Amino acid sequence: MHDKTAQPPLNYGHAEPGVMIITGVNWQGLKTLYLKEVRRFFKVQLQTVWAPAITTLLFLVIFTVAMTGARPTVMGVRYADFLGPGLIVMGMIQNAFANTSSTLLIAKIQGTIVDVLMPPLSNGELLSAWVAGAVTRAWLVGAAVYLAMLLAPGVDVGISNLLIVLYFGTMGAALLALLGILTGIWADKFDHAAAVSNFVVQPLTLLSGTFYAIDRVSPMMRTISHLNPFFYVIDGFRYGFLGVSDGLAVQGALVLLVVNILLWLLAYRLLKSGWRLRA
Repeated sequence: MHDKTAQPPLNYGHAEPGVMIITGVNWQGLKTLYLKEVRRFFKVQLQTVWAPAITTLLFLVIFTVAMTGARPTVMGVRYADFLGPGLIVMGMIQNAFANTSSTLLIAKIQGTIVDVLMPPLSNGELLSAWVAGAVTRAWLVGAAVYLAMLLAPGVDVGISNLLIVLYFGTMGAALLALLGILTGIWADKFDHAAAVSNFVVQPLTLLSGTFYAIDRVSPMMRTISHLNPFFYVIDGFRYGFLGVSDGLAVQGALVLLVVNILLWLLAYRLLKSGWRLRA
């Protein structure tokens, strides 16, 4: 017998095509993708964390040994102390780039990029998870190098201002993470990503004042350095350790903020358009 008082069944989780069900930020999806990124590189931590740390330390050892007889000072501090912070952040930003570029490129080559694009994650949430994963890897590499330098003789890596170190380290890692995302979107094979790393990231890193103070180079080279955003990353990070800067720390902080916003907007537009991602 039909019960006239019975209520019609509620329709959970159904909507018209194109109608968004999840409103606001999909925190669970964001957390899941972030953890996926962290676990991906942490499973091979010997290659992704400890190997870069050892390579960075070798730079310090080589330059320290080479300068043993001269014992030069740069910006009023010993050369080894000047070199240490720059090497730490150099390792950080290079690994941030490698993390995001590899995760996108591998997904495209293996055909699993659809597994990331299909879930209910917005373009901003995808970018946030990728960048956060890369920044996490960068800081793990930086912490490994820093701890090793604390034990290394002949180098002082005492921190003058922790907030400045955190700001420039995070902004630098985010900058290279976004550049890695753009590279991963554009690249169709590993050769393309390697070309960006070898002909863009490496030269800009090595010519950013990591191994020298820009007041000792020619005026033209000094101007080129000021146009290089990597210079502001390394100079600001070093300023947090030594308390002295090769440039203007406030100017560098603003430059990095503007560059990161522009790269974020560009990556967002490319993700939204599906360029080179959706066949």
